[in-house]
Amino acid sequence: MKTLGLIDSFQEFKDFKNIDRETLMRILEEVFRAVLAKRYGSEDNFDIIVNIDKGDLEIFHNRTIVEDGQVTDPNHEIALSDALKIEDDFEVGEELSEPILMSEFGRREILSIRQNLVSKIQDYEKSLIFQKYKEKVGEIVVGEVYQPWNREILILDEEKIELVLPKSEQIPADRYRKGDTVRAVVLKVEMRNNNPVIVLSRTSPIFLERLLESEVPEIYDGLITIRNIVRQPGERAKVAVESYDDRIDPVGSCVGVKGSRIHGIVRELRNENIDVINYTQRADLMIQRALSPAKISNIKINEEEKKAEVFMQPDQVSLAIGKGGYNIKLASKLVGYEIEVYRDTDEDYDDVALQEFNDEIDQWIIDELIKIGCDTAKSVLSLSKQDLLTRTDLEEETIDHVVEVLKAEFE
Repeated sequence: MKTLGLIDSFQEFKDFKNIDRETLMRILEEVFRAVLAKRYGSEDNFDIIVNIDKGDLEIFHNRTIVEDGQVTDPNHEIALSDALKIEDDFEVGEELSEPILMSEFGRREILSIRQNLVSKIQDYEKSLIFQKYKEKVGEIVVGEVYQPWNREILILDEEKIELVLPKSEQIPADRYRKGDTVRAVVLKVEMRNNNPVIVLSRTSPIFLERLLESEVPEIYDGLITIRNIVRQPGERAKVAVESYDDRIDPVGSCVGVKGSRIHGIVRELRNENIDVINYTQRADLMIQRALSPAKISNIKINEEEKKAEVFMQPDQVSLAIGKGGYNIKLASKLVGYEIEVYRDTDEDYDDVALQEFNDEIDQWIIDELIKIGCDTAKSVLSLSKQDLLTRTDLEEETIDHVVEVLKAEFE
């Protein structure tokens, strides 16, 4: 029985959406059973035969033959006289299977069947996408930029499934145009208004972890364990690694010969500076390694408050703090201690804190200098003008004014 093009139209839909044959047959049967249940009160005594390949669908109404006048349920029973009209050798107690013609369905029912079939196939496809990417959370995927917007980028994977890379999950230096290839980690998958939304991230520490796994076989094989990762996307990252095999150097394995393994990751992360650190349970040693390349003179640790006071030579402070304060911030996150840096100033008791100059120097300028570890007058004067220009966002005229004010204090 031809179904007026109903199956043909959805054969094309099946091919486009890549829904398997068995699933389409099941969905089609469910839709027709719902229509039959609405029309006859129940659908348990109907057989539905679907032939997707030919575009055919057959429905048979199964009823038990009873004596005339004994029909109590017209859906499940048929009088003998009516059965004999169909075939003249039926007897009471036999089962009659009568085909239901598509022409018996009204225009509204046909339209309802079409709409329900479209809806169920779309829902099934959405469910497939949701389940597929739910299992991929934390994995790297590759896609092509389909549409870049200000707040997010729409990406299509190889199956043309839509993925979203929000601005907040992009590295600041990321710039994409339509057609560009993007690598990112699946951050989360959720349903919004019954539609699956797959959110990607390039700023998540998990993205860096997966990149390391792909570049360092020892991590992938479990010979090296990543204990912690902290990032300031596009600026700096710190990775604590550990190996239970004394024959393996975890830091050397991650970096590779002449940085061969880490260089590709650095490029992917827009020149993000990656510090790989050998993990240890000793807090003082871990803090010292986390603050590298700065050299520490002494450390005082308060275990109860999870605080660490770190003392170092004045020329090491700016290294410990790093550009924008990222080095010390990431070190604190990596080790789990609030780190405060102090200078060893045995010979500099006559030094003056920068805050004492806030009547002559704007506070935002003082804050900018403190970010690079210069919190006293002499720490600023110990740096050349070029160093100050390179490490801060201050203009040359501003630096000249600051230096003039500070020098006057010691003249």
